[in-house]
Amino acid sequence: MTQPKSHLAIALASIPVFANDGRLDAAELQNLLDLALRDQVVDDDEKRVLGNIFKQAELGELDAEVRRRIDLARRQHGIPA
Repeated sequence: MTQPKSHLAIALASIPVFANDGRLDAAELQNLLDLALRDQVVDDDEKRVLGNIFKQAELGELDAEVRRRIDLARRQHGIPA
């Protein structure tokens, strides 16, 4: 069986993040980034999905480490703010 497109896997993996406690923590963020990077490249669809997840997460409270890692991911991979 083939793996789903990574942007779909990322979107599906983000559902429990916001359904659970509504906050993106460092482990959840790393899981999403790992899905995007499993082929070593963050493509345009993955950037779009991650950008939307980051925007949603920023509507709530973020700890300093998660904020720093989101900013770093945006810079490293060209994910829009």
